[in-house]
Amino acid sequence: MKRLILAFVAICMSFLTLNAQESPVKWTYTSTKINDSVAELQFKAKIQDGWHLYSQYKDSKCIEIPISFDFKTSAGYKRIGKVQEPKPQEEYDELFDCTSKFFTKAVTFRQRVKVLDDQPVTVKGTLSGQACIEGRCTPVEEKFSFELKDYHPAVTAVPVEEVKEDTVAESPTDTTVAPAPEEPATAENKGEEEESMWRYFLMAIGGGFIGLLMPCVFPMIPMTVSFFSKEGHKGKRDALLYGLFIILIFVVFGLVLSLIFGASLGNVLSTHWIPNLLFAVIFLIFAFSLLGYFEIALPSSWVNGSAKRQRAGGIAGIFFMALTLVLVSFSCTLPIAGAVALQAAGGSLLKPVIGMLGFSLGIAVPFTLFALFPSLLKKMPKSGGWMNTLKVVLAFVEIAFALKFINVPDQTYHWGILDREVYLAFWIVIFSLLGLYLLGKIRFPLDDDYPVQKSPVRFTLAVFVFTFVVYMIPGMFGAPLKAISGWLPPMTTQDFDITNIVRTESGNGGGATSTYQWTEEPLYADKLEIPFGIKGYFDYDQALRVAKKEGKPVFLDFTGHGCTNCRNVENAVWIDPEVRRIFAEELIVCTLYADDKVIELPAEEKGKMKDADGDPITMLGAKNRMIEQSRYHENSQPCYFVVDPDGNILSGPTYYERDVNNYIKFLREGIDKFNKK
Repeated sequence: MKRLILAFVAICMSFLTLNAQESPVKWTYTSTKINDSVAELQFKAKIQDGWHLYSQYKDSKCIEIPISFDFKTSAGYKRIGKVQEPKPQEEYDELFDCTSKFFTKAVTFRQRVKVLDDQPVTVKGTLSGQACIEGRCTPVEEKFSFELKDYHPAVTAVPVEEVKEDTVAESPTDTTVAPAPEEPATAENKGEEEESMWRYFLMAIGGGFIGLLMPCVFPMIPMTVSFFSKEGHKGKRDALLYGLFIILIFVVFGLVLSLIFGASLGNVLSTHWIPNLLFAVIFLIFAFSLLGYFEIALPSSWVNGSAKRQRAGGIAGIFFMALTLVLVSFSCTLPIAGAVALQAAGGSLLKPVIGMLGFSLGIAVPFTLFALFPSLLKKMPKSGGWMNTLKVVLAFVEIAFALKFINVPDQTYHWGILDREVYLAFWIVIFSLLGLYLLGKIRFPLDDDYPVQKSPVRFTLAVFVFTFVVYMIPGMFGAPLKAISGWLPPMTTQDFDITNIVRTESGNGGGATSTYQWTEEPLYADKLEIPFGIKGYFDYDQALRVAKKEGKPVFLDFTGHGCTNCRNVENAVWIDPEVRRIFAEELIVCTLYADDKVIELPAEEKGKMKDADGDPITMLGAKNRMIEQSRYHENSQPCYFVVDPDGNILSGPTYYERDVNNYIKFLREGIDKFNKK
């Protein structure tokens, strides 16, 4: 039991610092011809300083994930033995009483295959494992592909030599098939991803604290504390186990969500219309449940069955006691836990786990602390109508967030339903109704007759809500609303933009943008637009071609219709007059939407590029994603580069940069390098 708990804590701690976007292990795949029918495939791993990659073979007591290689079955080849590896480093782990086996800096894994066909043969598959540094770990997962040509299996009878396992020396005759990225991720990007994960984790903890205050959870605290207080010293131990089991139950729920919302489905879940509309409906159901129109409840047999088993006593009884709490509180906490979980959809593989870990901590830690220190109960507020007020406030917030899930496919599929002013109109109405509720002008089924004049908190909150409503009103006429711009549809969907009208009429449409003369008419301009009247292109090849004609560098903007941080950068930085002037006079702007689901490539371009699985690319969004991943080794939005007309990087990448001066410095660096050339 002790080892199980230690392992669980270690895994949870590693989840908190997971970097989902960038791997500390970079792979290069090469092949060497042994004879006319045998090839040696080499998987070369370059490991960042301080990190270690685990071996294929591990001690059964250790909890690390070993590296493994999964080959796709093909009639063109067969494997000769297993994947070979050099002798790993070993280190005894006192915590788990086991010996870890791992590699640092660099390692080469080798697999020999017998080619069975005179024609070119492709060997494909997936490798997966785990890399760690100082107590935190990240999964390693990547597809590999080898192209084997000029093999003649029918004419060779040369025996195959045994594979050497004690060397990682690179052969000078290797032929690189899939080059590794040129540069590791910048510390800036890594820090941003970690900061984002921590923000999400803290948000999840906050959700747990709010769930604790729900009417079906809060009154259970005194009863639970009373139960553990009667058992003396044993009760304190049981209270700790009780809190741990609450966390365990929610984290298991997060693991299930990871299987559904894993990284491999990230782009689909974040941009496809079906899951997004489903999430919007779920949010609305949660909201109406919180308003008191109906209750979401599990079958009573589940709750009764769990309650019956908790009477068994011992550790099993404590577990079922925790499970009973989770099941009983389901109707109140699901709208909040569900909101936390759905925010992880389309994120990293372990983001739902992090969310549920944070949410469970927000509930379990107070229960445990009150059980350990019963005197704290005297300082707790009493149950009352304030808890239902909290539920209703959360309901309005969830209704507002439901629009975000509708907005994403509305942009990626060009439906044109939620233009910016329509979206703002909904928010203005939603939060106005919330303000009226706080003032006592609207009541819902579960509300008490609560005198407004006796609640300064409600009145103060109403003031802030109406202030937010007033702040949003200028947005109906084109105000950027920088504080919430990331949650809104892009400015390009605004039908009435008074600021753009003024710039156009005054001839000051962002530097020289109002008089920009097109070298070529931009492709896809009938469906795509750049905010603030900025002129540019939406096709990578066309932008480079125009840049050569005009003798300018290219500003690459890898963005997305549903990218919140992209909107934040545009509204914070691109609106600046100097930035718009640089875009207009010194750069060719190329905006590449990586999540577009509608725009097809011209017939002559379809199939020219292939995706990672070798399938022909026919859609603009897929082409832009492949360019970002294969040419620039990035996979996130926003992501910005300044490149020369041949596509070579001059400056960047830069990511979520909202400081105008830093952004201009990044642009100037690329322009100056181009001018020196």
